[in-house]
Amino acid sequence: MKVLKFGGTSVGSPERIQNLAQLVQCDEPVIIVLSAMAGTTNALVEITELLYRKEMEKANEQISKLEEEYRKRIEELFTTEDFKSKGSELITSHFNYINNFVNRSFTALQEKAILAQGELISTAMFHYYLSEIGVDSEFLPALNFMRIDKDGEPDYFYIQENLERILAEESEHKLFITQGFICRNAYGEVDNLKRGGSDYTASLIGSVLQVDEVQIWTDIDGFHNNDPRYVENTSALKQLSFDEAAELAYFGAKIMHPSSIMPCKLKSVPVRLKNTLSPAEEGTLITDDESGIGIKAIAAKDGITALKIKSGRMLLAYGFLRKVFEIFEIYKTPIDMITTSEVAISLTIDDASRLKEIESELVKFGNVEIDENQSIICIVGDFISESTGSAKKVLEALENIPLRMISYGGSKHNISVLVNQEDKVSALQALSRNLF
Repeated sequence: MKVLKFGGTSVGSPERIQNLAQLVQCDEPVIIVLSAMAGTTNALVEITELLYRKEMEKANEQISKLEEEYRKRIEELFTTEDFKSKGSELITSHFNYINNFVNRSFTALQEKAILAQGELISTAMFHYYLSEIGVDSEFLPALNFMRIDKDGEPDYFYIQENLERILAEESEHKLFITQGFICRNAYGEVDNLKRGGSDYTASLIGSVLQVDEVQIWTDIDGFHNNDPRYVENTSALKQLSFDEAAELAYFGAKIMHPSSIMPCKLKSVPVRLKNTLSPAEEGTLITDDESGIGIKAIAAKDGITALKIKSGRMLLAYGFLRKVFEIFEIYKTPIDMITTSEVAISLTIDDASRLKEIESELVKFGNVEIDENQSIICIVGDFISESTGSAKKVLEALENIPLRMISYGGSKHNISVLVNQEDKVSALQALSRNLF
């Protein structure tokens, strides 16, 4: 069995849905995980914000506008009157549900229930379309098996037990359709998975069922060795380890959320990134295998703030780092990079929302310098090898780029450098010219 996840653009128009229907037909059992139609979640977020603000007239306008868009797609997608009628009834049902929240008190839990409507509609539409063209499929509601616990973490036992039971009851089918992103919480209320949404759903299903492969389908043919928005002639990578893929995703490669495939990593289930526009291409395979030595890919992350704390009290002292880190823990601000000397600590954050409070605490320990508008450039590969000289090549490639920080050795898969954001593109291009 395989799990295939498709994002919002794959179901973003009747033509895309028709193409998807041809793509998913195969002889082996597959579970299809679908996102909401492209643009739907943003529209629903806007509606919930209007409801929070009690701007009911505007909310009604947005709901009617979105409903009309779906009715047009129903007319374009289906060819028979029977399925046009079913599609119309589907839209009426879901938008009646959304309209029920107008002129009523509105809570965060109700917001999540509204946001879930996008995935519920897209999967039902796709299931109806497969039925219309004579393709056997089984609807697999995610709310019947996908659950998080009181801490917001996946309830693996519940997911596996219920998913296996449902699949056993429907064993005569080979093609199953379910929703990404949405789930129930420990109290049975509609909630969501966060952490990459539908990718995370596919990874969870793949891990509990120990499938042959989880495929994440997007409009990009896998991870590239550099950012194609800024660098010409990049190429897709055939293979990465889970750790390498996580480094690239965290440090700027937008193809997936860095935590979304963690369940597959824990169970050693292979993940493949595929392109819906070029389905014959192999894409990027992500496994436990750490084959290949040297540099594989480069990614960049903008919006970084660097902080330097300089204090004579660090000299030969213990406990100083702990005190500094506790400040970031109090303000729930993760640290990306860190370097130290005998009298100073330099570190970076990508969330500056609590910067003023953090700075006011840090000045108690010494002088604080802050540099905003920085970029982290992450060079990924297998660098802990005396024979490759990869670190030397990286620094030589960047000899004309001012470097604010360098991080090496924390991971065998990553050399990270901090540069001014205005130097990012030049740095990416210089690395590409000299390393590939």
